[in-house]
Order: sequence, then structure tokens, then C-alpha cells
Amino acid sequence: MRRGGDLAVAALAAIVAVPLALLIALLLRCTTGGPVLQRLTRTGRYGREFQILRFRTGDGGRFAALLRRTGLDELPRLWNVARGEMGVIGPRPASPDQAVRYSRRERGRLAVRPGLTGWAQLHALSRGRNPRPLSRPEWAELDLWYVEHRSLRLDLRILGLTVLAALPGPDARRTHRVGPQPPR
Repeated sequence: MRRGGDLAVAALAAIVAVPLALLIALLLRCTTGGPVLQRLTRTGRYGREFQILRFRTGDGGRFAALLRRTGLDELPRLWNVARGEMGVIGPRPASPDQAVRYSRRERGRLAVRPGLTGWAQLHALSRGRNPRPLSRPEWAELDLWYVEHRSLRLDLRILGLTVLAALPGPDARRTHRVGPQPPR
């Protein structure tokens, strides 16, 4: 998805996200008493560092755990999309200490903006509850497969599958097949 598509999706999401984010911020402030946002340094396109935003959930009890489990702790990342530091679809943003350890091939992940969701995240979600997590090389290969095959059609597919995975229901995430695995 290109910049215009990212902005359109972010603007549509903001209609629901802004009131929800304000409510979450208020509830976090009441339950934790501290700052509601956390800034983390991440590596973006071309290796440029930026500050990613998320709700601070480290010591927020049950409500914070709910935010982490549902992914709502990452809602402020829409601001990173609006600023152009992230896209809607792309590899997961890496911390600088991870990015410096990338192999020459893995550095290809930095050719595109990191995303809110992506091909590797969908593969991880499609494994169901308590799966064996993806290894770093598996995650890297899925991200690189996306970078090499990205297109509007693939981005729309990832976006649609992400929406389906976010729907409530028993094992909703496992019921949606992601698609082809990259070559090994």
C-alpha cells in the first residue's frame, strides 16, 4: 500500500480509533496514575530511527493485559502512520539493536516502511493458540517474501485477513488461512 492508501486507511480508522484512544487513555490514567503513552525507538525505512508510540501497559493490571491481548495498546501507532514513519502494511518495526544484527539479506526488510500489520504477523496469528513461535529466520524470510512480492493486491489481502483475524470469536485467528509460504 502506498502513502495515499496508508493515509486513507489511517483516516478511516481514526474515526473509531480517536474516541477509543481517548477512552483508553482516560482509563489508563485512572488505573495507573502515570503517563499513558510510551515511546520506543524503532528502525524504519532505510534504517532511520523513529519513536514508535503505544499505550503504556507495563503495570496496569487486568485492563493493561486486555489491551495487550487485543492489540489495542498499539492504537497510537496510527500517529506514526500519519507522520509517514510507518505504513499500514509492512514488516514489523525492529528495535535498533535487532536491526544492527541483521544479515546482509535481512537488511532488505528496511527497503519499505514498517507496518501495523504484515505478512509475517499474519502467519504467526494463523498458527492458533499457544503455537511454536516463528523463529527469527522464519520471520525474516516472511518479511523478505513480502518486500519482494508486494503489490496493491497483496496489501489488500493482508488488510482483509488482518480484519478477519481481529474479529471476536473462538479461535477466529486460526480459521483464516494466510496463503503461500515463501521458498526456503
